[in-house]
Amino acid sequence: MQENNPEILFKNHFKIYVLLKDKIVFEAELEKQNIEYYCDVENQPNITDGIRYFIQDADRIKLNKIFIENEIIAQTETIPSYDYRDEQKAQKLYIKVAGILLGIIILIIIIDSLVR
Repeated sequence: MQENNPEILFKNHFKIYVLLKDKIVFEAELEKQNIEYYCDVENQPNITDGIRYFIQDADRIKLNKIFIENEIIAQTETIPSYDYRDEQKAQKLYIKVAGILLGIIILIIIIDSLVR
């Protein structure tokens, strides 16, 4: 199997965008499943929205399985996607930090009232 196969552009294909953080896992799974793909990351000025892959229409079912099993967030040009898991992790961190700060403030108030 050829890894980055530009011949896919001349077959029935679709475009999919995968977040940069999922690139290595995604490409490893494509190769494990023998799915041909073409990735034109060199021609993308901004990869923060995702890396564009061209994949044959015949491989859609295999591709969906890869996304589900590996929890990969992907999008198409018409269906944007957002990784809400990262936002949830950040919110949990903010809540923990706020709780620690609140605890320290309460502890300072208690100690201050006992010292007086």
